[in-house]
Amino acid sequence: MARQLANRIAVVAGATRGAGRGIAAELGEAGATVYVTGRSTRERRSPMDRAETIEETAEIVSERGGHGIAVRVDHSEVDEVAGLFARVAEEQGGRLDLLVNDVWGGDPLTEWDTPFWEHSLSGGLRLLRQAVETHIITSWHAAPLMVGRKTGLILEITDGDGARYRGSLFYDLAKASAIRLALAQAADLRPHGVAAIALTPGFLRSEAVLDHFGVSEATWRDAIAQDPHLAASETPSYIGRAVVALAADSEVLNRSGETTSTWQLARQYGLTDRDGSQPDWGAHFAEHFRGEA
Repeated sequence: MARQLANRIAVVAGATRGAGRGIAAELGEAGATVYVTGRSTRERRSPMDRAETIEETAEIVSERGGHGIAVRVDHSEVDEVAGLFARVAEEQGGRLDLLVNDVWGGDPLTEWDTPFWEHSLSGGLRLLRQAVETHIITSWHAAPLMVGRKTGLILEITDGDGARYRGSLFYDLAKASAIRLALAQAADLRPHGVAAIALTPGFLRSEAVLDHFGVSEATWRDAIAQDPHLAASETPSYIGRAVVALAADSEVLNRSGETTSTWQLARQYGLTDRDGSQPDWGAHFAEHFRGEA
């Protein structure tokens, strides 16, 4: 993958941690300039109250060989998003090749195993604003840069590639909406040579997941005893490599409107995770959760 995205300009919205950080890092490995956005900075934490920052992610991008640029943006604030893309346009001569919509922040707002009428209404609506409206606001400002050059790719990061209920109405609606956003954007953008695709990881070993199990990336297998499904998990690098493969595919417009996954793209592009494995959460889910599909 080395340098295959040299001279490409990307915005990874929601790149502080998890999938967003993994995507930004792999884009850096491929030589891209990556605007890393989010609300968590060294000066101020977001409501997620975690230690990861956009500055750290940008530094990882640069260490990997790309050019990381950290920009604090609350993607629910229209003026802040407008300012981001005005800056990209000014600094990059109007060029934007890739937008990754990975804004989330809904974990503390999701109430699992709770009927929707007992779920906090204010929390659920705030979740939808953070996870759906932010994507629309961001794409609205990004798309003209791509349409103007008649090339580009928008990726909507979601959870799951099927129609199964995800266990919480607000969470489910947010993730299903990302899939529909990709489909709708694809229809509007196709005549202008711009693609839009929804992409899901499998069981992601994010920083928060590792913390939950009390392990590190080096010792994650120790947690399989707590949750056997962790054996089929993947690192954030896996989805990052999938994004690089899509961004580098000269025929990506033919895929526009699709919903795809790390495990499907791994087979199609010959990708592996950091340890050389090829996790297949789709097969694992079909085997162990068939009754829930």
